[in-house]
Amino acid sequence: MLSYLHTLSLSVTLTDRGDALIWGEKDGRDIGGEQLAKLLFAWHAPSYYGTTLEITAAGELSLVVLPAEMALPYFAAPNFLEIAEWHMATEAGRQLLELAPLLLRAAEEGSYLPSFEAYRRGELAWTWDGRAEMFEGVDWVAISRLEGFGDSLSGLRALFSAAVKQRHYASDAALGDLRRDYPALFRTAPGLSAEAITEAEWLAAMGWRPDIAPFRPALQLLEPDDEDPAWRLRLVLTDRQDGSFMIPVRLQEDGQATGDWDDAWEPFVAERAPGWAARLGAALPGLTSRGVLLGTTLTDESAWSFLTTNSRQLLEDGWNVLLPGWWEAASKRKPRLSARLAEGAGSGGGGESLFGMNALVSFDWRVAIGENSLSEAEFMSLLERNERLVRFRGEWIYLDPALLEQIRRLMASVDPAEGLSLQDILQLHLLSELEKEQTAERRASGRKEESEEEAEDDARVELEVELNAHLLKLMRQLAQPSDIPALPVPDGLQAELRGYQRQGFTWLSYMRQHGLGACLADDMGLGKTVQFITYLLYHQPVSEQPALLVCPTSVLGNWQKELARFAPELRVMLHYGKSRLGREELTEALPHTDIVLTSYTTALLDQETLQAYTWSSLCLDEAQNIKNAANKQSAAIRSLSALHRIALTGTPIENRLSELWSIYDFMNPGFLGSQRGFQQRFATPIEKHQDTERTAQLQQFIKPFMLRRKKKDPAIQLDLPDKLENKVYINLTAEQGAMYEQTVKDLMSRMQQLEGMERKGAILGALTQLKQLCDHPVLLSKELDIVESTQLSEEIREMLIGRSAKLERLVTMVDELRDEGDSCLIFTQYVGMGRMLANLLSAQRGEPVLYLNGSTPKQARDGMIESFQAFDGVGPGPGIFILSLKAGGVGLNLTAANHVFHFDRWWNPAVENQATDRAYRMGQKKNVQVHKFISLGTLEERIDEMLENKMSLSENVISSSEGWITELSNEELQDLFTLRRTW
Repeated sequence: MLSYLHTLSLSVTLTDRGDALIWGEKDGRDIGGEQLAKLLFAWHAPSYYGTTLEITAAGELSLVVLPAEMALPYFAAPNFLEIAEWHMATEAGRQLLELAPLLLRAAEEGSYLPSFEAYRRGELAWTWDGRAEMFEGVDWVAISRLEGFGDSLSGLRALFSAAVKQRHYASDAALGDLRRDYPALFRTAPGLSAEAITEAEWLAAMGWRPDIAPFRPALQLLEPDDEDPAWRLRLVLTDRQDGSFMIPVRLQEDGQATGDWDDAWEPFVAERAPGWAARLGAALPGLTSRGVLLGTTLTDESAWSFLTTNSRQLLEDGWNVLLPGWWEAASKRKPRLSARLAEGAGSGGGGESLFGMNALVSFDWRVAIGENSLSEAEFMSLLERNERLVRFRGEWIYLDPALLEQIRRLMASVDPAEGLSLQDILQLHLLSELEKEQTAERRASGRKEESEEEAEDDARVELEVELNAHLLKLMRQLAQPSDIPALPVPDGLQAELRGYQRQGFTWLSYMRQHGLGACLADDMGLGKTVQFITYLLYHQPVSEQPALLVCPTSVLGNWQKELARFAPELRVMLHYGKSRLGREELTEALPHTDIVLTSYTTALLDQETLQAYTWSSLCLDEAQNIKNAANKQSAAIRSLSALHRIALTGTPIENRLSELWSIYDFMNPGFLGSQRGFQQRFATPIEKHQDTERTAQLQQFIKPFMLRRKKKDPAIQLDLPDKLENKVYINLTAEQGAMYEQTVKDLMSRMQQLEGMERKGAILGALTQLKQLCDHPVLLSKELDIVESTQLSEEIREMLIGRSAKLERLVTMVDELRDEGDSCLIFTQYVGMGRMLANLLSAQRGEPVLYLNGSTPKQARDGMIESFQAFDGVGPGPGIFILSLKAGGVGLNLTAANHVFHFDRWWNPAVENQATDRAYRMGQKKNVQVHKFISLGTLEERIDEMLENKMSLSENVISSSEGWITELSNEELQDLFTLRRTW
């Protein structure tokens, strides 16, 4: 026989929320709540052994509160301490210990139902399935009389519901699955009367239990016909086995129902008809006549209200609703307003250019609703009827007043007699095509729900264009340049065009024919130059004026040589330098000239002179030079007059979308709107908010006017080897590290006292110093002058190499590649660094080292390029070419190199890639290796991280200055500049 130290008597009552309130006596005396919790829950881990449970007072009693979610599992398997004899003092407590294991098993095995009573209160709760086998023999009536379980067992039900939620629906994912599988459970129906629907009907309507009735009640909307010209609504019973078999029901307000149904249906009808009457009377109060529900006809307005509003509410309440077969399609038909262009518009005009962006095209209005196309007169006639449902040409049409008013306003805003411009037509067509693509993608993905933006689009009418055959062909070929028939290559071309190059020159000519500006944006090295030269040759016989090509000063000589090489019959004039012609001399010379070459700087200086002529074509090489639309140079270029405008660039965007606008506004003025409008509509949403919809719209707008092929495109058959890129991470020397940290310290100590332009200047100055320190400390000392002017002895070279790990690594790698007969390009931003490298490497290798920067004269520049390209790399020779990034980053062909070094990093990946492409371009026979030097823990490493992140802009739409750094807070500057000792 067990011997107990104590005897404990427990009492339990359940709150309406399912919490268990527990109190008791120990050896005949009241026991405190805290002591009781320690004894009762000594082995109860969920409550942290009773330590987290609330202790409350009720009069003189001290109670332990066991939360509802813990209560049922606890009482199903209580683990009392064996040192005491336990027993329940009340019948409710004893009954709870017997019921708890059954209820927990029901919760775990799924023998539960949603609570109808809770649903009527607008809540979601659960109750046990009393029909489950485990509850046979349980006298629920007797249990409900016990004190402690709440009125109508409310406490016991809440305790069970909490257990179900904890076991099955504790996570958001599980609750989401329940919402998806049983959405009707979440449509609350507060105030639902007891007569409106039985629990069995409700469970069937929820889909929780099958409905055993042999029929389904439904509401059917009958449309007017020849026999009955009115709308009517009736209650019908549809056979569960044969849904097409329907029996009308005459339903009285008091719930009496009559109809021609089988006797077996009668008990179910009699039981449920009062509920039908209560629900329909509340949902459709205006359709009762002489005590008969749905006894009146519907007006057109009532029918409209039922179709759009009441039917949805009834569906949510669990009714089956039968609507006319045409309604679903009609309700989704959004009226479309289109301008139908006149036949033949855009197909004439004479001359080389048939029409241009500003050419006007006549049209007439058409309004399409479903398959019906209405003329302007027919639409206005329907508008005057002021009806929402209209029978037109044998079918019902749904007319949304808000959309109709939008159409009316749009019609009033454009006069068909004045016509639409080709620019308007292009924009409207491109947006329409984009909408079609997005709709198709949505359907293909199986996504049915609309986003907020798509819902807003449904509430807005967009103007469309109905193209004639000629313009339809134009749009198709603009979208697919490969569909444009290839033109014959002109006889005077001294080159063998590749297939894509012939397509490029054909495309330029096609754009010229239709008066559309064009941007040829092939990757560097794919031959934009030869494609434009072919274009010039093709149109030269019929051009009455010469072409004008504007390019950076650094590539003027390159253009001269390329024109002489590929098109020696073209008459070329260089308009540059002090010897350039004045206005009168130029006027006399132009009739004997096919193309004039000038620089961007000269175009600004001679703006008035060049404005005096209408050029056959105006081409901008390296068109990103006009990326700043506000500066005088860009304004001067845009002011020039030409029959056709062309932009050549490998980087339409270097940093910001405003650069793209500037190029496009040069090509096709006004097509992308004003600069301010473009910023608001596209640049800000895309750059700041990554707006995918605006990105897609911008892509759609720019695509027809840009031909962009990449070296890796499968269709580009190039004998171009792969480019291998690697980053070379290097530590600072002790001297560099100390100077770097001191520079940062000095800057940060000054930041508290500086403001405005002084602060910006200090930051930019420190930024330059830090970047130079990463290269070599000599760049910040007076030693630089000595290094540049002195013949470098071995001792001096060793000293210089030892003070910069970056320089040491470069010398090692250059020695290795030159010993193998390879050649290299070395890019640096700093003139001092370039001169030092040239002197040091020349002395180190005992061979000439070329150095080109912005001050190198044109003749010397051309000589360097020729000697480097002619050298085969074997033995001593000019196999090392050092270039400043700005002077040598564009317009040069240096395919003799198969190694490219970026000794220091630039802010712009597009600029770096352009520099790399001096070697990695057409004509390259070797594998090109790119080495990017990065000083660990420094600003260079931060720059590299930014370059990696910045690439996305260029990739999304077709890739800075360091000015933004000056806007950083002192804390952000500290983080950006501070030398990191770990990486």
